[in-house]
Amino acid sequence: MNVNQLNRKETIAKRMQVFQPYIEYIDQFGFNETLIPKLIADHKSIKQDVQLLQKRYEVSSDGVPILTRDPVPLDLENDKVRRLDALVNNKVNTAFDADIVDTKVGYMYGIPVNYTVEGVRDEPRLQPLATEIDNFRVRNAVADKDASLGKQTDIAGYGARLAYVALENNKPVLRIMNVDTDEVIFLFEETIAEPKYSMRYYDTFVLDQQANKQTVTKVEFYDSNTIWYFDNLNGTFELTGYQEHGFMYNPLFGMENNDEMQGAAMRIMNLIDAYDRALSDASSEVESMRLALLILHNIGLQPEEIQQMQKSGALEIWGPDAKVSFLTKNVNDSMIEHLLERLEKNIMRIGKSVDFTSEEFASNLSGIAILMKTMALEHKAGTAEQKNRTTLQYQFKVLCSGWARLGYCQPEDYLKVWFEFKRNLPKNLLEAAQTSQALKGFVSEDTRLSLLPFVDDVAAEREAMQEDLKIYGNDLGPLNEDDNDDPKDDDDT
Repeated sequence: MNVNQLNRKETIAKRMQVFQPYIEYIDQFGFNETLIPKLIADHKSIKQDVQLLQKRYEVSSDGVPILTRDPVPLDLENDKVRRLDALVNNKVNTAFDADIVDTKVGYMYGIPVNYTVEGVRDEPRLQPLATEIDNFRVRNAVADKDASLGKQTDIAGYGARLAYVALENNKPVLRIMNVDTDEVIFLFEETIAEPKYSMRYYDTFVLDQQANKQTVTKVEFYDSNTIWYFDNLNGTFELTGYQEHGFMYNPLFGMENNDEMQGAAMRIMNLIDAYDRALSDASSEVESMRLALLILHNIGLQPEEIQQMQKSGALEIWGPDAKVSFLTKNVNDSMIEHLLERLEKNIMRIGKSVDFTSEEFASNLSGIAILMKTMALEHKAGTAEQKNRTTLQYQFKVLCSGWARLGYCQPEDYLKVWFEFKRNLPKNLLEAAQTSQALKGFVSEDTRLSLLPFVDDVAAEREAMQEDLKIYGNDLGPLNEDDNDDPKDDDDT
């Protein structure tokens, strides 16, 4: 297989099954440096695909096929003879795949995932955990990290995240970071969201005593208790150290985009390439019209006379039959436009995406109308959400095992953490308010408040409403001190 081509014979999920036999070996004999080259070799095709998909998203000059397209082939026997259409080779890229990824990320993570601890009122012991999760969200900029992990997952088909213990003001705190997907190998039995072992490997450099750079491959191997560190500086891997990571479970885990671990571009890549070729060729046709051949009827000119004519821009014609014209070809622009339109529709349909800038969303649509237009995107987002929940549940399983050691909770309290996803859609507030008013008395107040798109935290909103009731009663109080004046006092004076 060409190193610049994706492996489309097997999905990443199928290729990851090659790592399962390593689990039994490590369970029996432990992990050692001899396994590292074998794991890296088995991971090679997956790493290559992830890197190529990332290059396509970034519109790298060597990652998008149309940007690497060669001009129309020249005369193979005589390189000095050039075809005229080889002079124009426009390379126009339309990054549909990047747009589809960004649309899904904005749709799913434009409103940050909300983390709440259930049963805090009934079990006061959970309050320290709820407080620590609030601090954790702020300290780690979790909303940003969730969106970044979601984007990487949609690009590559899966993503990777690491939980670790850090010191702040000499106090241990739990942190998370997203890890480059192509650097991680997961050894799992069912899902990468809960791997038994994980290995991270990456190239960097070290400085010798003369400050010269030396390339080194570093490896970190994670199990449920320990991190093992290896370096490859002289051609072989050597153990350099190990330490406990502070959790009861493997802290390096993954997030799947779907069961096949396919990125957003995999199913539409050929369509996008066809669109790029058609648009590039149409652009080249328009530009090549400037290179149209000049036809001289009954006029004999020497090569130097033609060059002089091209410089001066003027031509003197002799004789009644002399005539000058250009040889041009007709371009069927309607056929090109129809082809591009059909390709774009297929790309958006198969990619299950929506163009929110289209005229379809220009009017004040009802909630049902918006949902119908985004149904395909919602189906895709719904699948991704379930994969997200699986990963987040394991994430808090890991974190709660660490917080338990710090005295904030019990290890099984991760079961009390709930994740709320809200879609980032255009809102029809009038319709939402009317629906809420119509449901008053028929459903609980919590359910009614949760239907309002501008209410992110139902409990906080309910508390705010109760405070307003204490302050203002059933009616709003005076807005300023002048409103307290009794008009009768003015009459008495």
